[in-house]
Amino acid sequence: MTTSLDQLKQTGTVVVVDSGDFETIDVYQPQDATTNPSLLLAAANKSEYAHLVDAALKYGKNKGGNLDEQTNAAADRLLVEFGKAILAIIPGRVSTEVDARLSFDRKATIAKAKELIALYESIGVNRSRVLIKIASTWEGIQASRELEQEHGIHCNLTLLFGFVQAVACAEASVTLISPFVGRILDWYKRRTGKDYAGDDDPGVQSVQRIFNYYKQHGYETIVMGASFRNVGEIKALAGIDFLTISPALLEELRKSRDPVPKRLDGDKAAHTDPIPKVSYLNNEPEFRWSLLQDQMAFDKLHEGIRKFGDDGEALRNLLRKKLQGAWGGI
Repeated sequence: MTTSLDQLKQTGTVVVVDSGDFETIDVYQPQDATTNPSLLLAAANKSEYAHLVDAALKYGKNKGGNLDEQTNAAADRLLVEFGKAILAIIPGRVSTEVDARLSFDRKATIAKAKELIALYESIGVNRSRVLIKIASTWEGIQASRELEQEHGIHCNLTLLFGFVQAVACAEASVTLISPFVGRILDWYKRRTGKDYAGDDDPGVQSVQRIFNYYKQHGYETIVMGASFRNVGEIKALAGIDFLTISPALLEELRKSRDPVPKRLDGDKAAHTDPIPKVSYLNNEPEFRWSLLQDQMAFDKLHEGIRKFGDDGEALRNLLRKKLQGAWGGI
């Protein structure tokens, strides 16, 4: 029997690797790759990626300005350097994240996304191979609508925990959403003290509902399950559009021969229990109220923004120290 990883790919699910460590990505032959500030912070501290850090520092130094301006420029360039290196070993797209500090600023998110795409294009990477990763706040979703429709920039809406966020993203016609399965599970385990598995996992149930809703109502936005705690969650979503999986869980699937039957099917979703259509289009108050009513989604969204913000700041501090030290100060 083929490996569990091969069987997962045979269900029609596109496998994406969730890592900034591109030295290991090719082992799993993924279509796409995703990164975030936490992953890049870990990678930037490794000696094998020093040449990428040096390239980013040189770019920041040459941009001029004060230390903060040089640091921010270096941080953006580092995201793009990692993205380019990853794209050299995968056939598809890489997701690059907008600074979490901009999660509640529509205009600044749009400006930063355009800057990142311009950086990619300046080093020969076509925008068609990049997904700009944006937090699924109201402002982030509206920014993504404009980026997709007016600028031809494709977006990956991340830190998605609630049905309301998924609906708003579909109405904005974003390219892809990343509902976080494992973090939903974490929240419920802390609240209830229970263990969950398979179809009883609240994270799995959330993503199954979103997938079925999209297919029933004809939305083309890709559903990419993310943030897994175990291979059981992955198997329960076999057949979904995309799954982004950490190297550790990919390795577990690669070493396993356990069966991975198809669990989700876009064609069959139309014949499951119908999910009534709802809308938050141009209705910010209703979106915010509905998100507030989903305590889990509200908590995890803001917690995730804080965590990515902290790791982004740690990455900038690393670059700032290098600009002041080995690069001769300002």
